[in-house]
Amino acid sequence: MKLKRKILALLMAALLAVSLAGCGQTSQAPANPPAAPEAGTPTERTVTDMAGRTVTLPAEVKTVGTFGSIGVLNAFVETLSAGERLANEGSPSFVKSPTWEKYQYQFTPHIKNLKPFQGADSELLMENILAAKPDVCLTMSADLTEQLEKQGLNVVQLSWTKTEDVKECITLLGEVLNQQEVAADYLKYFDDMLAKAADLTKDIKDADKKTVVYGNVSKFSQPHVIAEWWIDKAGGISVTSEAMTKANKESLTYTLEDLLKWNPDVMFVASAAEKKEVLADARLGEITAVKNGAIYIVPRIAHVWGNRTTEQPLTIMWAMNKLYPEIVTDSQLAEDISYFYSHFFKYDFNADQLKEIMGK
Repeated sequence: MKLKRKILALLMAALLAVSLAGCGQTSQAPANPPAAPEAGTPTERTVTDMAGRTVTLPAEVKTVGTFGSIGVLNAFVETLSAGERLANEGSPSFVKSPTWEKYQYQFTPHIKNLKPFQGADSELLMENILAAKPDVCLTMSADLTEQLEKQGLNVVQLSWTKTEDVKECITLLGEVLNQQEVAADYLKYFDDMLAKAADLTKDIKDADKKTVVYGNVSKFSQPHVIAEWWIDKAGGISVTSEAMTKANKESLTYTLEDLLKWNPDVMFVASAAEKKEVLADARLGEITAVKNGAIYIVPRIAHVWGNRTTEQPLTIMWAMNKLYPEIVTDSQLAEDISYFYSHFFKYDFNADQLKEIMGK
């Protein structure tokens, strides 16, 4: 009897152990549980902008607002292959330009359906801005920086006063947008193109170099000092260079007498309307550029090539093609243009577009 009780007790203990083991299995975690997020993953980071300000940004910047020099800033973002992050339409002064629709809406078609962040007089449309609340606001204006910062927005201020500042801008924005590899790629491209231009023009004798005037010629104005740089890199001689150096300003106003004395071989102007005005002014009829029909409209693609833009390596090649077509042929220029926009902007121009950009 005792033996039977002992056996029964052992059987009951075994059954209880099996029962408990079964319950334990139903509460176990899956064999391959999803990986938990790493503890301490940062959600924010800081950068130092070109005004020396420390700016806190999200770990990933998904939306970008551009303020002030919208054309220049959009070109920066697009060059870094991040145009899809732009969060605003251009201001009225940009939108009314036919070239804005022609090219800007090709590169970033989504912005056509977005609201502008600035109005007709460049005033901030704060209701639109705060509704979109971009992860970062880009500007080159200390005044705009202050206004936006007061609204609790993240603002990165850029500066482009010297030629080489484009490199610092690209480097900083590569960090802001987490596009460091693209930024490094552009910097190499920039240096390679300048080296290429120097090699192409090295054998041009000073006596054979073409003289050039750039800008609003009918208004006797050279609006952007950086043109002195790209004209020189293209192997030309800017007739306004000496006066611009003396003035030490961003722009230069000269006189009809100055222009007649300089008598440039070539004119680079910003628009078809400007070219028409020059040709209609009888006082300019004896200038060599006018007599020879050497008046060329500088392209405006992401931005005006003659002004500050990441596209300026192309400006150099385009100008060289007009000054010395035997050095840079149409086919070579088309190849350079096609590569730049395909490689950085991720946009492929067709043959008709390339022909239009190059101009006559």
